[in-house]
This record gives sequence, structure tokens and C-alpha cells, in this order.
Amino acid sequence: MKLFTLSTALILAAGAALAAGSDDHSHASPHAEMPAGQPGDPAQVDRTIHIRMIETDGGMAYEPSSLDIETGETVRLDVVNDGALDHELVLGTEGSNRAHMAEMADMPDMAHDDPNALRLAPGETGQIVWTFDTEGTFQFACLIPGHMEAGMHGPVHVH
Repeated sequence: MKLFTLSTALILAAGAALAAGSDDHSHASPHAEMPAGQPGDPAQVDRTIHIRMIETDGGMAYEPSSLDIETGETVRLDVVNDGALDHELVLGTEGSNRAHMAEMADMPDMAHDDPNALRLAPGETGQIVWTFDTEGTFQFACLIPGHMEAGMHGPVHVH
């Protein structure tokens, strides 16, 4: 009976630890497909798009401010933070990005561990390799509180 009680206590403790989570913030399982597509194979990249994160006199922005992608195209987004603040780039739908932004309002230092997102300090560079396999209009945005409202978002047109 003692062995059963100890085993049960260990299982319950492990479950509680898993439920508590960690500081990273991953939304999708490695096999889940996201509305804007899925992680791409770096060996199968069709095109590289260079994106700059910047602050402007009136707000914040990406250069370019919109993306046009062919359905089925795998792109490498080479991203550089040329600003003075931390910025991020998250691929999703406008609705999913706004919902995630609301979550981040309570956790502004949230670390992302998703293949469709990256966060960069000033001067840092990063990459996202993504296959856009669904036609439609999606969004890339910075979800750090106040950044999207300052203009840091743009459409991704997949046709």
C-alpha cells in the first residue's frame, strides 16, 4: 500500500509540474498546421525576402510593409532589427495575432518557441522558413504591447 501511495503522489506531482508550464510560449505541436501554412524545409527555399524592423518618426514598421507569396511557395524571411527596441515577427491570421497580442499584454516578456515567430533585440538578425500552402490574406506583426498599434504589422497575400 505504501508503494501505491508513493507512486500515486509522484504521478500527481509530475502532472502538476507539467500543468504549471514554463517561460516559453509555444502554441502548436510540431505537427500542427497553422492557417498561414507550415514550417518550410530550408533546403527547399524558393525565395528569400529581406525584412527590416524599424522605428519611424510616427511609429514602428516593417520594410517591406506587405508580402506577396505564391501558393505553395517556401520562403526564407531574413529579418533584421534595425531599431532601438526589441521587436518580433509573428506569422498568423489577423485574428490569431490579435488574440496572442492580448495574452502578451499580461506577459510582455513572453519568449516564443514557435516556428512562425521570432523576437529580436536591436541589431540582431533571424530567419523563418515557411511554406505558404493556403491561399488567402494573412498577417505578419509585432505583438509586443503597443507595437502593433504603432503600425508594426502588414498583410501577407498568398495567391
